[in-house]
Amino acid sequence: MNQLTQEKCVACRRDSPAVTDQELKELYPQVSDWGVIHEDEIRKLDRTFRFDNFQHALDFTTAVGDLAEAEGHHPRLITEWGRVRVTWWTHKIRNLHRNDFLMAAKSDNLYQQAVSGPK
Repeated sequence: MNQLTQEKCVACRRDSPAVTDQELKELYPQVSDWGVIHEDEIRKLDRTFRFDNFQHALDFTTAVGDLAEAEGHHPRLITEWGRVRVTWWTHKIRNLHRNDFLMAAKSDNLYQQAVSGPK
């Protein structure tokens, strides 16, 4: 199990520090299935998860949404037939924060449960 999944998100303020390049090098290997993208000059973590059908994709979307509510940290979720695109970034700082890596790792765990659990 990934160490990041054991941590809890911390409340961010506008002056919270973004991850440094060194922290990115340390954290990224723990969520290496994610891409680091830039949109509107904002670094974000992005991944598309694949499913057999729409219902499984929708169930995963709901699970990620429930996780986001519990942690107080919310992603962009795009649900389509057979796939869900999840994008994490910290809105208040307009950049990546450690919280985003925690949530990416927790999303990965949810996906593993979804694809290995009962259908």
